[in-house]
Amino acid sequence: MRISTNTLYQTGINNISSLQSEQYKLQEQISASKRILTPADDPVGAARALVVSQAQSVNSQYADNRDRAESHLNSIESTLTSVTNLLISSKTSIVSAGNAALSTEEKSYIAEQLQNDLDELVSLANSKDGNGDYMFGGFNTTTAPYTATSTGATYNGDTGQLKIQVSESRQMPVTETGPDVFQADGNDIFASYTNIINLLSDPNTTADDLNAALSTVGASMEDALDTVLTVRASTGSKLNEIESLNTAGESRDLQYTSELSDIQDLDYAQALSDLSKKQTILEAAQQSYVQLTSLTLFDYL
Repeated sequence: MRISTNTLYQTGINNISSLQSEQYKLQEQISASKRILTPADDPVGAARALVVSQAQSVNSQYADNRDRAESHLNSIESTLTSVTNLLISSKTSIVSAGNAALSTEEKSYIAEQLQNDLDELVSLANSKDGNGDYMFGGFNTTTAPYTATSTGATYNGDTGQLKIQVSESRQMPVTETGPDVFQADGNDIFASYTNIINLLSDPNTTADDLNAALSTVGASMEDALDTVLTVRASTGSKLNEIESLNTAGESRDLQYTSELSDIQDLDYAQALSDLSKKQTILEAAQQSYVQLTSLTLFDYL
């Protein structure tokens, strides 16, 4: 079988081109620190890496959602802590108002203090979160949930409750509506404040009427305090749940990162060794080609 000179030349060129391509590919892999640069490098590995990457992305989104949920819940907890302290302070004023020796003027001072407490309570009920949204108005986050009236306060919100997907199987409520906190089970704390303030401010209020009202308001404040503490306990439980979910999510993220590393990452030592080997082979092929192309018929005469 006769092999033409042109065929020998082309074979040599093809061999060198192939070696250069392989060397370039190794250099790219080393530069990117990745074994798989395109799906063609490892179709099965590339498909698996895509699945793991998508799972990691979803896991990261849940982590972001939990951050949002935690922010909402911390805002509620902070506000309800202030509400708790306010109700306890008001209860002290209610108890002191039951002193039969108090003058009309002294009762009016207590009424003034309770009015300040009521104003602060309405303000707390109209608190905003870190995003500037009202916290206790349901889905109506742009309008103040409560408006003070002569009989207490009127609710302007709705019954909606924001829920955030904090894990694959958990959609967590992260807001509370005003009526569930300040007017639960028909116990309207705003109306209770207003009623006792009016009685303490009225010099014609009899001792019997005042004592009866103080007893009723005291019970109303106690019930309101229990409700607030119950909501706070629920909020604390959710914050603990988020902490546990964060721990699990961080562990899962490390697992995904490890899986991706196993699939994609380059063995540097092996890659550098292969690159050196390819360089040696390429240099030998180039030298061989030069020698081959320099031969002529006169070399044999």
